[in-house]
Amino acid sequence: MKLPLTGRLLAASLLVASFALAPLTSAMADGADKPKVALVMKSLANEFFLTMEDGAKAYQKDHSADFELISNGIKDESDTANQIRIVEQMIVSKVNALVIAPADSKALVPVIKKAMDAGITVINIDNQLDPDVLKSKNLNVPFVGPDNRKGARLVGDYLAGKLQSGDEVGIIEGVSTTTNAQMRTAGFKDAMDAAHMKIVSVQSGNWEIDKGNAVASAMLNEYPNLKALLAGNDSMALGAVSAVRAAGKAGKVQVVGYDNINAIKPMLKDGRVLATADQFAAKQAVFGIQAALKLIKHEKVDVDANNVIQTPVELVTQP
Repeated sequence: MKLPLTGRLLAASLLVASFALAPLTSAMADGADKPKVALVMKSLANEFFLTMEDGAKAYQKDHSADFELISNGIKDESDTANQIRIVEQMIVSKVNALVIAPADSKALVPVIKKAMDAGITVINIDNQLDPDVLKSKNLNVPFVGPDNRKGARLVGDYLAGKLQSGDEVGIIEGVSTTTNAQMRTAGFKDAMDAAHMKIVSVQSGNWEIDKGNAVASAMLNEYPNLKALLAGNDSMALGAVSAVRAAGKAGKVQVVGYDNINAIKPMLKDGRVLATADQFAAKQAVFGIQAALKLIKHEKVDVDANNVIQTPVELVTQP
């Protein structure tokens, strides 16, 4: 029986720490001749990554003769040390490929080098590793994912159409050391600057509901004329919606997000959230797995000049 989403989120947060360092014999007992692909995600308390995991598992089930899948994640978005330990365990377990959504764009590079030195094929998804740090280590790691700046610009442009020139807005950023947080903030800024909005504050909400709520509450208190909150993901947007309601400003302060998780859809429908961006969580890991399997078989992977395999991102508004 499949648990409801809230139950799965709780189970994931309780079990992830112990599972991350537990023996993986059951996952690797069968199909010793098949490639073993490790999917290492960020916080499994975030619905986005649970959806990503579901998509990867469904794909493996349909292609069970082609590869084994080991999936894992961390307890929260900033648990970088535990993600490093997971990757180290994957190295010891001698997986053939690592598909990783790094919690930090720089801090994960040394352990990824260690994995590649051990002969493991590495594909980067969701949050792009820092190109300069990769270059300093002489590493070539393809990134499979959307143009986060473009996606955020789409959301920001739509929001701008609902505001007046000169309106005050605040940006709730993800973990500031991650490339996707930086790119989404840049996309929001592109849209706000083009529409002549006044960005009064940019603060990190660590990708999380509670921190997003705290940041939004502080902004609403400090800037009473605030007209909109642009959240770098939907978890932080959920926190912002609660803050707007608590401040008695529902309908007066617009909220936008990014990811199009299921929890945000009722809010899109009733207007509590104006817009989000869909980067197709269920497919994102699959795109990475497909690229990894090609590289394992020494097949060509089509990347652009920046070593990127672009995946879709689309604006989502009220249905």
